[in-house]
Parts: sequence; structure tokens; C-alpha cells
Amino acid sequence: MALEIEQIASPAPASPARGIVGAATILAAGNIASRVLGLGRELVIADLFGASGYVSVFRVASTLVLTLYDFLVGGMITAALVPTFSEYAADPSRRQDFWKLVSTVLSVLALLLGVAVLILELFAEPLFTILGAGYQADLRAAGVQMIRLILPAVFFLGVAGVLSGILLSLKKFTLPSFTTAAFNLGIIVVAILFAPLFGITSVVVGVVVGAASQVLLQVLGLRNSALRFSLDFKHPALRQIVRLYLPVLGGLSVMLVGVGVDRNLASFTGAQSLAWMQAATYVVQLPLGLVSTAISFAILPSLSRAVAPDEFRRTLAFGLKLVLLLLLPCVIALFVLATPVIALLFEHGAFTAQDTTETARALQFYLLGTCFAAIDQPLVFAFYARKNTLLPNLVAVVGLGIYLLVAFALLPALGYLALVLANAAQLTGHALIMLWLTQKRLGGLKGEGLGGTVVKLAGAGAVMGGIMFFLPTLAFGNRFVSETVQVVFPALVGASAYVALVKLLGVREADQIAAVVRQRFRRTR
Repeated sequence: MALEIEQIASPAPASPARGIVGAATILAAGNIASRVLGLGRELVIADLFGASGYVSVFRVASTLVLTLYDFLVGGMITAALVPTFSEYAADPSRRQDFWKLVSTVLSVLALLLGVAVLILELFAEPLFTILGAGYQADLRAAGVQMIRLILPAVFFLGVAGVLSGILLSLKKFTLPSFTTAAFNLGIIVVAILFAPLFGITSVVVGVVVGAASQVLLQVLGLRNSALRFSLDFKHPALRQIVRLYLPVLGGLSVMLVGVGVDRNLASFTGAQSLAWMQAATYVVQLPLGLVSTAISFAILPSLSRAVAPDEFRRTLAFGLKLVLLLLLPCVIALFVLATPVIALLFEHGAFTAQDTTETARALQFYLLGTCFAAIDQPLVFAFYARKNTLLPNLVAVVGLGIYLLVAFALLPALGYLALVLANAAQLTGHALIMLWLTQKRLGGLKGEGLGGTVVKLAGAGAVMGGIMFFLPTLAFGNRFVSETVQVVFPALVGASAYVALVKLLGVREADQIAAVVRQRFRRTR
């Protein structure tokens, strides 16, 4: 749906905007730590094992764990737990009931997750066959063993997810922000220490250790809380959580089908295809995690507590503007610098120049849908905050249809890149439909100046991209120095041009971010 170009409206009130930016800053700081350590994780894997078939089957096993987590708990956090927990936490008179509720949810889910892991262990072989039928027998055998070893991580990730929901509903963002950093650190440490003895299996064990560390980290933030083991199935809020989560469960079921199809098709496009795709995906997820995820989680409690339609609309529009302001230059820079970025990050050890070429191509194709994916997340969270979990998950069905249509149409000609384009098309379609539904079901965003901001940011981004594209390539005798300069120099020039243009065009959200940063800097002095 085309956005209408409107006059720039007055910004959101100073204190809510400052609170959102402040929360997003904390979440972004945690994301920076997690992404830096995540980059370290990927560098360790690439250096030790390259982009081999064993790395691909490890990706299958880790995808299974993360998908099961999303299915069992992850989707519940944003759709049901944080909105419901926030409702109780906002009322001081219901604080005792709040702790009883969260204790019951944590106890029930821990019990169910434990049972689910034990059952899934029995089906490790058919699970891998669903996701990786195209691999050779030796890789399939290794993949089955990896799944058996990695499944306990589902339990720890699920418990950690509920603990995050509790802390976020209390607007305690710090520890949940650093859980992924703890996860990645666990993988790095275990892989480095035990790779000489156990090979790629060390990374699998590292996933379990990293997931357990997420639980330990957040328990520290709740050590003086009133959490108790409780199975009060009659608590009235449990029915609300179940009601909100059932549509999400349906949407996640669709996602499971999509992931299964994607991994299965990838296994027939070559043993290395999934390794290339996952390396490119990681790079794409860097700005998404730092910007879109941080801002989405920052605005979710405020959206859940907003009573007046104007307050809700201002908060959502402000979040969308922040996402676009910060993410657009990242997407443009990564597109222009795809090859030097991949070479700098991954081309060492067992990762070859051919791996760089293929990964960079996948990265550019993924980036076609990244801005749409970025605005999609806060739009989905807005529906969740209004306790409407059905529509976003119905849209997921349409998104899967788009993916399948594009994937099967292009697969014979493009191979694994068809799957990348299908993913970009799926994200784009989902975001556009959610934007249209926001206009129809949530009162829209008219009067908040979103269209005008988009035009200004697009213009600034286009100029930035042009400048970066035509900059001369600098080369030095030392390979690492050359690769670093070929990324850093154009990135700095492009960023400077973008900041100057955004200031010149009068994008108010940039001024608000600068004001919050200055205020926090003064406090630290």
C-alpha cells in the first residue's frame, strides 16, 4: 500500500519519546554485545569448519532448536506474555496476583518443555529427514546425532524466554537485552576449547551451554522476587494467555512448514548452500537486531498500556520512524559493500573466496526485503499490544503462499538464490499487508507525518548510496588492512553524508535521538 505524503506532525511528547529511546538504547546496547559475540561465533565456526556440509547440517540442527523455541515459547512472549504481564504489573494493587500469575506460567511451561524435549529425542531421525532429506548418508547421520545433543537447549531457551517476559513487563530491559550475548559467548568458549577433540560437535554442545547461561543470567535479576513453583490452572489470566496465543500457534505452525520446506529445498541445491545462506542471514540480522528488534521491544510495553488512541498512534508512528531512520543506511551500505564486508568478516581459515562470492550474492538478495522486515515487527507488535493475535498470523499464511510461489517458480533457474528471493518477497508481502491492516483495524497512522519522513529518508539514503558506490577503491600491501579500509572508509563517508542530509531535511526523530544521547552522556560524566 502506498503511503500518503503528509505534513510532518508534531513529535511524540517528550517524556514518552525519551522513555522509548532510552529503553531502545539499553536493548540496542545488549544487541550490540550479542551481535559482536555473534559475529565472533560465526568467525570461529567459519575459521574452524569453513562452509562445509557439516556446517550445513549443524545449521539444520540449530534451526530446529530455534524454530521449536519460537513455536513453544518465543511467539508467546510478545503476543501474550508481555501484554498480559504488563497489564498486571501496571497496577500496584495487583502485584501479588502478578507474581502468582508469572509463577504459574513459568512452572507450567517448564514442565511442558521438559516433556516435549524427551518426546522429541525419540524422533530425531525423522525430524532431520524432514529438514535435510537431500544430504548424503554421512551428513544425515551426523545431523541426527547433532539433533539429539542439541534438543535440551529448547528447554533452557524456553525458560529463559519466560523470564525475559517477566522482566520486560516490569520495564527492566537490561538483563533480557544481554541474554543473546550470554548465549553466543557460551558457544564461542565451548567451541574453541573442545573443537580439537570433538570437531563440529563442540559447537552443538556450546548451543546447550549458551542456552543454560541465559537462564542463569536472568535468575540474577529475579533473585529477590516472589517467584514460586505454582500450578494454579484456575488463574483467570491463563485463559487470556491461551486465547491470545492460539492464533500465534497457528501462525507458527505455518512458519514451521515454511522452515521445513526452505531447509529441505536448500538440501537439494548443494551441500554448501545452507552455509552460504546462513552466513548472509547473520549479516542481515545484525542491523535488524540492533534496530528493529530493540525498538519493537522498547515500544511494546508502552503500546500495551496505551489507553488513548492518539497515544497509541503516536507511539507506533514514532517507533516506525526510528526503525527506518536507523536501518535504511545500514541496508544501503551493506548492499553496496556486500563483497568486501563478507570478505572482511569470513574469508579466512577454511572459508574460501568462492564462499565469499556466493555469500555476498545471497546477502544482496536478502537485503531487498530487509526494510520491509524491519517495519513488519513493530506493526505485528502493535496488534499484539491490542490483544489481536489472529490477523498477523492469518497474514503469515499469505506470506508462506508468496514464498512457495516465488521459490518454486525460480528454483530451476536460480538454485539456492531462488530461496533467498522467495524469503525477501515473503517479508515484503507480509509487511505491506500489515501496514494496510494497521490503517483498517488500528486507526491508521494519519497525521503522524510517516509518509513525509519516508520520502526524506529515502532521498538521503539514495544520495548516500550513490556517494559510496562511486568512491575509489583503496588498496594497501597488507590484505587485512586493505579489506578493512574498503569497508570502513566508504561506510564512514556514506554515514556522514546521511547524517548531514537527515539534519538538513529536518527529520525530527534524529534530533530526539541526539538529545537522549547527549543527556545520557552528561549523566556519565
